[in-house]
Amino acid sequence: MITTIAFLLLLAFGVYALSKLKRKPAAPFPKHWHKLLIEHVEFYEGLPPKEQQRFQKRMMEFLSEVYLEGVQVELEELDKILIAASAVIPVFGFPEWHYTNLSGVLLYPDNFNEDFEFEDKKGNRIIAGVVGTGRLEKQMILSKKALRHGFSKSSSKTNTGIHEFVHLIDKMDGVTDGVPERLIQHAYVIPWLKMIHKEMEAINSNKSDIRNYGGTNEAEFFAVASEYFFENPERMKKKHAELYKMMESCFYRAAMKAD
Repeated sequence: MITTIAFLLLLAFGVYALSKLKRKPAAPFPKHWHKLLIEHVEFYEGLPPKEQQRFQKRMMEFLSEVYLEGVQVELEELDKILIAASAVIPVFGFPEWHYTNLSGVLLYPDNFNEDFEFEDKKGNRIIAGVVGTGRLEKQMILSKKALRHGFSKSSSKTNTGIHEFVHLIDKMDGVTDGVPERLIQHAYVIPWLKMIHKEMEAINSNKSDIRNYGGTNEAEFFAVASEYFFENPERMKKKHAELYKMMESCFYRAAMKAD
């Protein structure tokens, strides 16, 4: 455990040091990435050509600002694409959004435990992603296996990458509490909280198709509901019309008014 944490701290320090260097301009979008995005990212596939180009630009800007590192696993081209797509999707409605609370993303080969251990012999490896705190502040850790699964066709309402980036959005005001103050207008905070608690009660009473983990607390509800919103919007609109309308206001309409 001590070795794992020490290794992570060393990586975090390296990421922090690199983040302090002068940022290089965003690299050109590799043309062959378009095909990979079409194959793996449904959100991108559904965009018109001009919006796809804007998505590509946002991806490259993100990759120029955040350091990616594989931990005992190869960081493949597709991993970079999926991490960048996970970052862009929830803030695509905000033209000038930057994750100022993120310096680097560490990619693990598989799920891990609370001590950040992922070897087969270790137990309780149920964590697929986490936003770092304390000494790992401004770091994100993602399971490669979970990241890939989130963009597979078999995943209809879950996406670990989007989930963790939504936590970062939530945390932009300094606290991860399920109230994204950078997205939601002040007048809607109380209605939003009331809706969250209503939906959480339904989840915990087994009366909702929203993933059970969303009933854990307000922050997890926001992240889980956001996965649903971006991965299966038509189903959410049909089954949770009021929630869908509020999420749409957070991620799109309110964003456009702000800019």
